[in-house]
Amino acid sequence: MREIIFDTETTGLDPNEDRIIEFGGIELVNRFPTGRNFHVYINPQGRQVHPEALAVHGITDASLADKPVFAGILDDLLAFLEGAHLIAHNANFDIGFLNAEFGRLGIDMVEPARVVDTLAIARRKHPMGPNSLDALCRRYGIDNSHRTKHGALLDSELLAEVYIELIGGRQAALVLDVQTNAAGERSDGSAAIEIRPRPRPLAPRLGADEIAAHEDLVRTLGDNAIWRVVDPSYAAAANGS
Repeated sequence: MREIIFDTETTGLDPNEDRIIEFGGIELVNRFPTGRNFHVYINPQGRQVHPEALAVHGITDASLADKPVFAGILDDLLAFLEGAHLIAHNANFDIGFLNAEFGRLGIDMVEPARVVDTLAIARRKHPMGPNSLDALCRRYGIDNSHRTKHGALLDSELLAEVYIELIGGRQAALVLDVQTNAAGERSDGSAAIEIRPRPRPLAPRLGADEIAAHEDLVRTLGDNAIWRVVDPSYAAAANGS
């Protein structure tokens, strides 16, 4: 399963008038980051950045003057998004802006079935909130200390970690098959774990009386009792040997 965690920064809040000025997205396959991402700043074609938006993301009109327009990045963006589920925090906002940009260029809008809103997931899982990205980072112990301003790629990276926590997928990373070389070093650079046999078996936890009582119980269960399959001693006892 391929997913794109993404975020946008815009000139303001109205998708019909304002424009996307930054897109950042990272790719997950089967809930693991692949290392592939797409990040671009976009010239808003004369639409100025609203002062309130500037206070949030810090992207100035001057910094966007030499950036490509949305049509110039469209093919690369569509190739990156193709076939993937699109995951965003407060997804209606970001998808609304994407669809507005697509509509200006005659491109089909994103189908709702492709969209996953992590804010909606968080509200179901933590109905008392708060459920902002920063609040969820604090809840799950994700370091966001370097997030002094909103940025599309940084927010996508943080959201990817939050998303895995929200869907309960962090444990899956612990069983990822990591290959080892001849020296016993793992492909991720960490030391391989050596599993050695115990020098002495653990002492039995059942006494003789408890074992005898269990054998008596198994005899009452008939010839098809599962214990006669998993422990040959029960089968032997049933046959009188």
